Amino acid sequence: QVQLVESGGGLVQAGGSLRLSCAASGRTFSSYDMGWFRQAPGKEREFVAAFSWSGSNTHYLDSVKGRFTVSRGNAKSTVYLQMTSLKPEDTAVYYCAARTDPIAPYHRRRSYDYWGQGTQVTVSS
Repeated sequence: QVQLVESGGGLVQAGGSLRLSCAASGRTFSSYDMGWFRQAPGKEREFVAAFSWSGSNTHYLDSVKGRFTVSRGNAKSTVYLQMTSLKPEDTAVYYCAARTDPIAPYHRRRSYDYWGQGTQVTVSS
């Protein structure tokens, strides 16, 4: 069993930065591929970023490429989403998720087995 807890959300002005953290527990967490999703009010939850457990493969939503960066901590029990040049349209609840099947599509919600509770990010204009 894996438990994920996000933190680091908050209110920031457009152009600002935030770093989201996702703390994980579970013996095999370090071998799972990870993803970040977000859900804005009235919208579907959408893929934001994903990376393989080795860190060798990363994927991003087109609209966040060059602004967001995913990484895993040295202890491999925490993953991060560094967000820069934030825009009002980035406002959403952000979720981290773990995927046990490495060949499952990284951009699909149903590919992920474990989810955190989410953290709110609000970008003011």
